[in-house]
Amino acid sequence: MTSSPHALSAAGRHRIAVPAWAWALALLGLFGLYLIAQDNGAVLASLGDTAHELFHDARHSLGMPCH
Repeated sequence: MTSSPHALSAAGRHRIAVPAWAWALALLGLFGLYLIAQDNGAVLASLGDTAHELFHDARHSLGMPCH
């Protein structure tokens, strides 16, 4: 039985290169989750009641308590 150079051993680990745009997209997603889950007007106050109601309904659809 010959070992392939691409085969991984049980203890072998390889680094996975993650592109910069993927990190930026992940941070943007986390910020969006923050807005939905935690913001009570501190960030969205300038957008008025429409944004508040949109995120309020999103909290309910995700099952997060908001009252």
